[in-house]
Amino acid sequence: MPAVITSHGGHIPEHDGKITFYVILCVIISAFGGLLFGYDIGISGGVTAMDDFLIKFFPDVYEKKKHAHEDNYCKYDNEYLQLFTSSLYIAALVASFAASKVCSKFGRRTTLQIGSFFFVAGVALQAGGVNLTMVVFGRIVLGCGVGFGNQAVPLFLSELAPARIRGALNICFQLFITIGILIAGIINYFTSNIHPHGWRISLGLAGVPAVILLVGSFAICETPTSLIERDQIDQGKATLRRIRGTDNIAAEFDSIVIASEAARRVKNPFRKLMRPSSRPPLVIAIVLQVFQQFTGINAIMFYAPVLFQTVGFGNNAALLSTVITGLVNVFSTLVSIYTVDKAGRRMLLLEACVQMFITQTVIGLLLLLHLKPAGSLSSAEAIVVVVLVCVYVMGFAWSWGPLGWLIPSETFPLETRTAGFACAVSSNMLCTFIIAQAFLSMMCHMKAGIFFFFAAWILVMGLFTLFLLPETKGVPVDSMVERVWKQHWFWKRYMIDDENDDDNVIKG
Repeated sequence: MPAVITSHGGHIPEHDGKITFYVILCVIISAFGGLLFGYDIGISGGVTAMDDFLIKFFPDVYEKKKHAHEDNYCKYDNEYLQLFTSSLYIAALVASFAASKVCSKFGRRTTLQIGSFFFVAGVALQAGGVNLTMVVFGRIVLGCGVGFGNQAVPLFLSELAPARIRGALNICFQLFITIGILIAGIINYFTSNIHPHGWRISLGLAGVPAVILLVGSFAICETPTSLIERDQIDQGKATLRRIRGTDNIAAEFDSIVIASEAARRVKNPFRKLMRPSSRPPLVIAIVLQVFQQFTGINAIMFYAPVLFQTVGFGNNAALLSTVITGLVNVFSTLVSIYTVDKAGRRMLLLEACVQMFITQTVIGLLLLLHLKPAGSLSSAEAIVVVVLVCVYVMGFAWSWGPLGWLIPSETFPLETRTAGFACAVSSNMLCTFIIAQAFLSMMCHMKAGIFFFFAAWILVMGLFTLFLLPETKGVPVDSMVERVWKQHWFWKRYMIDDENDDDNVIKG
């Protein structure tokens, strides 16, 4: 039987419904999972640049930093310092697969609640750390929260939102990530002058959004799709009526029921993902996550204070520059919210590739020509680097940042949605781990060449988007197969019916 059956010849009309206050409330509360993720990305670089933190946990790095004239590019190169940042992401990778099972069996809301508990526990361990082992363990626990949160929130938002504004509401997750990064930069700027426990304050303040998410997760509803998928039909229908603010929900309800019936026939969604018909959304989801990280964005956001110190800013000036890039990140994400359901996904991605390729290349050339292992850039050159980083962040924030999460959350059919999105999340965390663990060493060995490395990846990303990424703007999530994959010049060859797929279908 086909993966998704429709009663409209594959052309499901726009469903009726309002943007209700309750939906907005659910979006804001759930998006706090993104704020926590962003806060961690932003806080790590600032904390690892604080002398008090280095003296306590990384005295070798502190000694190397004091003799920075020896080599600008290598003063922070330490595998254990990188492990502090990257350990979270390997934990998130593993946790995302467990989160996928919980998401399918118990729902998106429960998955988010479990993630909230991990967040609170991880923050306590980090902020109260007395040795490196305790701090790294705290980050691993926090990573479990990231794995559960990043699995649940984008799916929750995509399933909750009406199709016509799904992109905008889903991007609230990325918006809150950028707000988290900005808040972290501001906090680091002030706590860097609080001795000797400024780093504890920076890490501990993550507890505020963690508690908000934990308490708020009990106030939001489960998605109608998840309820119906788990055979809670009446509750799912009542929830759909509540979030749409209308009684005219029959068409949308019927499409969810049909998709849920198809999903229940699948015994093993991960095995189903290996079938040809699942290949297009799976390949797109994984490739987007790889590309998102190999833009170099997290290398810059993790280590922005370190990077700006490298080119000649003092500690406070470097942290202030990080706040500036954080502001650019937030406002550029707002641009994406406004344009994604108008201009479409592909247009934003392609424009950003051009913008990011130029800025990465020019930054690389500036550092190659003017930043030697000893010495620093002139004030004018350093300011140019900050401006270029802002332009680069601007391009990422209205494209690959939010759309890297949006597109995988909206393109899988229901029967493989949680499993497929788990593959996307784990791919993202694996690539984030690789970049976080390797960036400082790469900067030490490749020096300015690291920016050319990322620029080359951006060129590949642009070509992939141009030829292989279909447009999903305005298409209901449960009709992607008929209206997107079966219409695409390349991917349609994989969209065969699984009528004889006995391994995946429960025999009656």
